[in-house]
Amino acid sequence: MYHSLNSQYIKKLIMEDFVLLFRQPNTDDSNLSDNEMRAIFQKWDEWFGSIAEQGKINNMGIRLSLPGKVLKAGGVITDGPFVEIRERLNGFIVIKADSLEDAITLAHGCPILDINGTVEIRPFFMEEQRKNHLLS
Repeated sequence: MYHSLNSQYIKKLIMEDFVLLFRQPNTDDSNLSDNEMRAIFQKWDEWFGSIAEQGKINNMGIRLSLPGKVLKAGGVITDGPFVEIRERLNGFIVIKADSLEDAITLAHGCPILDINGTVEIRPFFMEEQRKNHLLS
């Protein structure tokens, strides 16, 4: 038992961190019913749960709210960024995966894809990851 737990811990240490950024079409969700919203959240819970069961959630991230501002060069502040883009950043999580291909496989079940959204999969800089593992 100890050996099994120890090898799982070591494997998790050598896995890479990837951020999954969720973007969705810039649409108004306020017209969805309570039942529709519950069904959407249920899909997200199931997907998160499937990754967590594999021990690959590193940080649950955060879901972003709609209101916001954009600061541009020269100190220009605009509402949005929703006026300027077709997609909005909805949130993110950080996962552990053996490779970029493994991270992509985990992203395939993301519910954002059901509404024509996207999942951007980005690795962390490896030098910083190695430094963080040595310091933790």
